[in-house]
Amino acid sequence: MVGLKEELLKSIWHAFTALDLDRSGKVLSHNLCTVLNVPHDPVALEEHFRDDDEGPVSNQGYMPYLNKFILEKVQGNFDKVEFNRMCWTLCAKKNLSKSPLLISDEDAFKVWVIFNFLSEDKYPLIIVPEEIEYLLKKITEAMGAGWQQEQFDHYKIALNTSREGLSAWELIDLIGSGQFSKGMDRQTVSMAISEVFNELILDVLKQGYMLKKGHKRKNWMERWFVLKPNIISYYVSEDLKDKKGDIILDGNCCVEALPDRDGKKCLFLIKCLDKTFEISASDKKKKQEWIQAIQTTVNLLRAGSPPPHKEARQKRKELRQKLLAEQEELERQMKELQAANENKQKELEAVRKQLEAAAARAAEEEKKRLQTQVELQDRFSLELEREKMVRQKMEEQVAQKSSELEQYLQRVRELEEMYKQLQEALEDEKQARQDEETVRKLQARLLEEESAKRAELEKWHLQQQQTIQMTEAEKQELENQRIIKEQALQVAMQQLKQLELERKEALEQYEEVKKKLEMAANNTKSWKDKVAHHEGLIRLIEPGSKNPHLITNWGPAAFTEAELEERQKSWKGKKATSE
Repeated sequence: MVGLKEELLKSIWHAFTALDLDRSGKVLSHNLCTVLNVPHDPVALEEHFRDDDEGPVSNQGYMPYLNKFILEKVQGNFDKVEFNRMCWTLCAKKNLSKSPLLISDEDAFKVWVIFNFLSEDKYPLIIVPEEIEYLLKKITEAMGAGWQQEQFDHYKIALNTSREGLSAWELIDLIGSGQFSKGMDRQTVSMAISEVFNELILDVLKQGYMLKKGHKRKNWMERWFVLKPNIISYYVSEDLKDKKGDIILDGNCCVEALPDRDGKKCLFLIKCLDKTFEISASDKKKKQEWIQAIQTTVNLLRAGSPPPHKEARQKRKELRQKLLAEQEELERQMKELQAANENKQKELEAVRKQLEAAAARAAEEEKKRLQTQVELQDRFSLELEREKMVRQKMEEQVAQKSSELEQYLQRVRELEEMYKQLQEALEDEKQARQDEETVRKLQARLLEEESAKRAELEKWHLQQQQTIQMTEAEKQELENQRIIKEQALQVAMQQLKQLELERKEALEQYEEVKKKLEMAANNTKSWKDKVAHHEGLIRLIEPGSKNPHLITNWGPAAFTEAELEERQKSWKGKKATSE
């Protein structure tokens, strides 16, 4: 279904780009639903094409609606030619060239459909030179003419210099111009285009007139046979209007030749599961061609392979993709080699400069040595002249001068030896410089590793610092809580002390009231004694209880002394807990 959707999108794309969708999108959608046998959804259509920011010219666009409400519902039970003709009708008038062509509008339509089949799967649609060559070869072979490879190579070179390929309308202009069909009449070109159209689009593998033996009357009737990848249809004539039947092909079918009999020649048999068909070709060549074509179709059905032209198209695409990938890989390798070459050139240039510097130093040293040697020679000549002048006076010193001369020669030899050692030192210095460069590169690598480790240690240190800061924050929070608790404790202690003072004052007041109560009780007792001497003339109102009463800050207590002791114990316990 994915391949079918891609084929449909190519034709729809032409109609889509040719219409003003703000006004004609509904018409295109209705036509697509009709030819593709998709149920109409008027509500979704009106919702998508409403006049606001969500309409067909909004960010949603027309393609989301097309995919969701039309293409996803396509089942394949539609007429492909009718579908392509509808899309062709919508876009041909706007795009077809106005200049006269050597092909009819019907042939132009067929070329347009073939273009959609052979074009690349990217938009805007184009057909690459390789597919143009394949199509022109097929048309030329169908016309029975010879292929002009050199002519196409010149055209291909001119095309590649300007763009990647041709659009559908440029391909129609190319074929309609007759550039590659010179000497052929319009009818021959039209028949060739129809033949290629039948093969590539209608999947017609072979067609032609043959005789077929009837199943009931056993008579022989001429029929127009059309072989497709999974069926052989036969008609009354080649106009395909009156269809008489189909031969369904599958992997279980087979075809075999039959000997001539009953006055019929070039016989062959097609065996299917439910029926057997006897057919007579016009000659042995046609018989062999039909047998081979039908057997090839059955073999493809058994293997589950697509038709030969579709498989060939896929292989050509895969080959182009492979060549493109190889070309990109080659360009990448060339860039890498170029970069490596530039680096080598820089290294060689640096080595050359080092050699030139070393040669300059060696030349300078050689110059100094020659200058020293000349100076020594001049001094030696001067000494010889002086010896000649004073030889007569210094005969007695000849031996001594000879010894000095020997020492002097020894010094010269030592100087030469020093010069050799200096040369060796220069060589050693060159080697040391090379070793130093190696060590420097090693040190640079070690420095990079050290930098990476340092960055990692700094990261760890930063994490540790963050952890310490978090710990310090928690510690500070605990310290704040402890200070708050100490302050609350101090306030509670102060309140406790205040309560203690109040309790002491209450006890003092209680003692005073107790004393007063005792005094009052004594007074009352004396009064009772006095009254007792009288014989009940007067009866005093006695207090309810002789127990001593407790007095608080608010008056007489409502509790006993035992309850007071319990309260004192409770206060002392709370005080001990708070301390």
